[in-house]
Amino acid sequence: MKRGWVTNFSLWDKDSREARYARKLGSKPYTTYETYRTYMDTRPAEVVANIAICLIHQANYLLDQQIRRLEKDFLTEGGLRERMTRARLQARDQQRKDGWKR
Repeated sequence: MKRGWVTNFSLWDKDSREARYARKLGSKPYTTYETYRTYMDTRPAEVVANIAICLIHQANYLLDQQIRRLEKDFLTEGGLRERMTRARLQARDQQRKDGWKR
């Protein structure tokens, strides 16, 4: 375990039993604060801080995944303006096929 630079708290190693348990809790569907309440309300500050750090790492991972997906979608589908233009042109084509004209 490392020591934090702000306090004398120990920082859990990412593969420690405690960190793996905190990650496992966060990977369940519909995880809310209630999932962690008993741990946050009954554990010392050092444990609470480490749980929060685990949650931050999980949030960062999920955001990274979302950014990668958005980049992929942008490359295959184009940006917002391109998609809006394409949708408008398709709507115009459909209106013409349906007999609506200006």
